[in-house]
Amino acid sequence: MNAVTPPRFRAYSARDLDALLDRCGADAETKLQIRAVAAVLPFRTNQYVVDELIDWDDVHDDPVFRLVFPQPDMLAADELKTVTDLLREEAGPARLAPVVREIRAGMNAHPAGQTDQNVPHWQGQRLSGVQHKYQETLLYFPRQGQTCHAYCTYCFRWAQFVGVPELKMAAEKDDADALAAYLRHHTEITDILVTGGDPLIMRTDNLRRALEPFLAPGMEHIRNIRIGTKALTYWPYRFTDDEDADDLMRLFEEVRDRGRHLAVMAHVTHPRELHPEAVRRAIQRIRSTGAVIRTQAPLVRSINDDAAVWQEMWTRAVALDAVPYYMFVERDTGPRQYFEVPLVRAWEIYREALSSVTGLARTARGPSMSATRGKVVVDGVTRIAGQLALALRYLQARDPDVVGRPFFARFDAQATWVTDLRPLSPSDAPFLDQTAGARPADRITDSP
Repeated sequence: MNAVTPPRFRAYSARDLDALLDRCGADAETKLQIRAVAAVLPFRTNQYVVDELIDWDDVHDDPVFRLVFPQPDMLAADELKTVTDLLREEAGPARLAPVVREIRAGMNAHPAGQTDQNVPHWQGQRLSGVQHKYQETLLYFPRQGQTCHAYCTYCFRWAQFVGVPELKMAAEKDDADALAAYLRHHTEITDILVTGGDPLIMRTDNLRRALEPFLAPGMEHIRNIRIGTKALTYWPYRFTDDEDADDLMRLFEEVRDRGRHLAVMAHVTHPRELHPEAVRRAIQRIRSTGAVIRTQAPLVRSINDDAAVWQEMWTRAVALDAVPYYMFVERDTGPRQYFEVPLVRAWEIYREALSSVTGLARTARGPSMSATRGKVVVDGVTRIAGQLALALRYLQARDPDVVGRPFFARFDAQATWVTDLRPLSPSDAPFLDQTAGARPADRITDSP
């Protein structure tokens, strides 16, 4: 019997767009407009996504196509026309680059205080590739993990992928000792979220080197390792057939053997991503190591803004032995006007989906905004003293004292982000004040 040849990863970039779009019969002007968007926002996909997840006979209504392929409406009409005209004229970088730079400048590359409030310091040194927003959780961006198997068009970290060094967040070797000292001092940190990009784009030996410092003697206070990834549904062979897939599973087992909880934080945006047999095999392999899989995604217009989609996605996740974790609100960055859903509608979708699934799937929290001060969840619409209001609370916050405390905002059917909301009463105002969540200096900056 002939051995089955394992699949080999093949990436597609913007230069492949025209050939890929031939699959759906796109005309020349549509191709040009999509290439114009790809000149501003990052595009990358691979043959698994293209061949297994997209219905090329119906791309106009295909959610995964919109999930990975740029759409003309992601740019404002005048921006789209400007870039399209430049491409039509075959303008060189000298003319195109400043236009692209100006458009990106208006897209809020690093929302929610990522670079000005989240980055810690140690002994006067700003630590690269690290964020410390919540007291118990530190985000770590390994240098080799700053790309993905494919890019999501809604990605709030799009700035990592556009080739502009000053927009990137990535750990540098020179900061390793300082980071270790920072962690040994900040024993309140129990959770490390390894993120990117996608850490599982890395070879296993590189991932091992990234994780080892968190497992070393003196780091016993770090109890939970989380790996944020889209690999489960964009390249499930990473866990089963890649040449170092076995090494990856051994690494997962070693993390567990060293007393840490290991969570694969799988970004799953549409239930179609969970249907291929390759995904089922990948989940079984991950679970066999003792790791837990938790699924999360933002609510994005035209892709999953339907309660039935979330009901199917959560139900399928439970059936495959994954835990539904979060429904996020699309962040205020990138082409948000294309994807955003009003908060009231987001809550309606969440409530309807939650009411139609088993209790085992009601672990999903949302709709949650990862805002400057913390994760704000919309609990519903209510009436107080005859006035319609949105009920809200913090699931997580820079200031732990505000977590779980209910507060209220005036009803606004069009609001799409916490900054659109107005307090119902003066007592609610501090919870909505985006400047009130400044980082405590004794936690995130230098300590003796």
